[in-house]
Amino acid sequence: MSGKTMDNAALFESVRLGPFTLRNRIVMPPLTRSRSSQPGNVPNAWMVEYYAQRAGAGFMVTEGTQIEPRGQGYAWTPGIHSQAQIEGWKAVTEAVHARDGVIFSQLWHVGRVSHRSLQPGGKAPIAPSAIRADSVSVFVETAPGEGMLTEPSEPDALTTAEVEELVALYAQAARNALAAGFDGVELHCANGYLVNQFISEHTNTRSDRYGGSLDNRLRFLEEIVEAVAGVFGPERVGVRFSPLFESTEEDRVYLGLVESDPQTTYVTAIERLEQAGVAYVSLAEADWDNAPDLPETFYRAVRKTFSGRLLYAGRYTPEKALWMREQGYGDLFAFGRPFIANPDLPERLSNGWPLNDVDPATMYGGTDVGYIDYPVYAETPADVDSEAPA
Repeated sequence: MSGKTMDNAALFESVRLGPFTLRNRIVMPPLTRSRSSQPGNVPNAWMVEYYAQRAGAGFMVTEGTQIEPRGQGYAWTPGIHSQAQIEGWKAVTEAVHARDGVIFSQLWHVGRVSHRSLQPGGKAPIAPSAIRADSVSVFVETAPGEGMLTEPSEPDALTTAEVEELVALYAQAARNALAAGFDGVELHCANGYLVNQFISEHTNTRSDRYGGSLDNRLRFLEEIVEAVAGVFGPERVGVRFSPLFESTEEDRVYLGLVESDPQTTYVTAIERLEQAGVAYVSLAEADWDNAPDLPETFYRAVRKTFSGRLLYAGRYTPEKALWMREQGYGDLFAFGRPFIANPDLPERLSNGWPLNDVDPATMYGGTDVGYIDYPVYAETPADVDSEAPA
């Protein structure tokens, strides 16, 4: 065993997640790839192969999957609200399970981060309050297989009754995920999308029971957690947040909103999840160039608050993951871009093999190129010799 392999050994401990025993602590996080078949945003054979190739992860979470037609903010992302989509996902879960993988569906609603051209009937997107999203672009189709980035449309504010209807739509999406064979679901509550819009003081100016105080702003989160846990059981539910403590002007994938007191906001939210008994909390850290880590005071507060599994993501390296594990701050660690380019990522990390570089030009949309054609590592006799003792 090489020194590199020994260094990474802690990432290959088995770990319990709800009812599952995971083979390692390496997670494939949600990664938007925009490869679903049109019309209908249906998972297809490429997606079956893509997820099956990466089933060596301890567990994987699908790309964000819109729970209803209004939940879409980017062209060609898959849904889980039609029978065709359920059947498409069923082929994915069967392929992953054939390789002894564990796969959760990420239930997603973008809320205001959308455009009228993506909405049913060309209507305005929906949101907690009628505040247009800024510092973010959405991706719309301009012709078959072609698209462009544009600004989000101004949203309409949801009525109280419409918020209650959305809770029911989350429950239905969970039932659809169960029918499709998923092992669990993750609620996407990060990155400035719908649930984050309810939580944030910047995007929620409501005066009903879903707005105002932090307790009220967390009510939608609590209700959808209860709704999906009623389908899967809380031990097969996870929740993802992106608790930003600062932002950047760098051109980047949308991460979300910086609260005036992010520590109180998110520790309070995690207290609610502890009470609900969910299996894990996923925390997406800032991922721009030279982004700071979350404060250690936050890491400690989260660990003290939550007794389930803590999953961290955001340009993680094996070294940072191992440090977080040694400190007791985290249990599972997600590697995004490395998993895009390395379908055999756990095996590469286990053996200290070099990694493929990701091709940014093929990350979103396109063909099977840059999607299912990244090579696995081919061990050569020279590699074997280099591992042999002197």
